Amino acid sequence: MITCVVDYVIDPAKLPDFERFAAAWMRLVQREGGVHHGYFLPAEGASDEARALFSFESLAAYERYRTLFGVDPDFIEADKIRDESGCVIRFRRTFMRPLLPDDDL
Repeated sequence: MITCVVDYVIDPAKLPDFERFAAAWMRLVQREGGVHHGYFLPAEGASDEARALFSFESLAAYERYRTLFGVDPDFIEADKIRDESGCVIRFRRTFMRPLLPDDDL
């Protein structure tokens, strides 16, 4: 399993737009066979940071999902929310291997 961790710098004034963007991507990851662990949004005080975590069974499965960017109409629509609203200032992707409570060591 591979988990994609996406760290966002967002415009706090556009948090409702970011939430629409996030909801669209959670649906798309699930639709394409991934497991979305959620978006983590600012909760206390002013913050311009948000995070998302989602997993695919392998890097190859993630790469298959990535082939839909810019091609699949639903992916294009989800990105349009971000692009038209300006809710995301920048983002960074990191890939991690989860160690889960039920994993035998």
